[in-house]
Amino acid sequence: MGSGGRTKYNRQRLGIPKTHALDAACVGKFDTLKGWRVPTQVIKAMGRGSYQRTRLDKFGFPRGYLMRQKQVKGFQTGDRVRAIVPAGKKTGSHTGRVAIRKTGSFNIQTEQGAVQGISWRHCTLLQRGDGYGYHLLPTIQH
Repeated sequence: MGSGGRTKYNRQRLGIPKTHALDAACVGKFDTLKGWRVPTQVIKAMGRGSYQRTRLDKFGFPRGYLMRQKQVKGFQTGDRVRAIVPAGKKTGSHTGRVAIRKTGSFNIQTEQGAVQGISWRHCTLLQRGDGYGYHLLPTIQH
């Protein structure tokens, strides 16, 4: 059993910053909290794609058409991939959530931002898209 007042008291007494995860650890009665300076994994619902195969204008009429298939070259939007690009403007390793295009030229959403136009040939599947996006928040220093 705990209250918001008890949680705040515990946080201030131990010098712990206010975050959702650390508040959950400070509920109730205890003396010490060890090992709280670790990265926090954030999980966000992202969806599994749209069944709708066309976009609509403000009057409800079709405006353009979307791809008829959800997979291209074995990848689908939401998969977690690592792309190792050997040469060119986007040289390097990019890890993140992929957004596919029918042409096989994908976008990868990394922690640093989006990288556009990465060929499917450079991509390696790390995790199938399960409808969630994952990233780590760095350790909080207080």
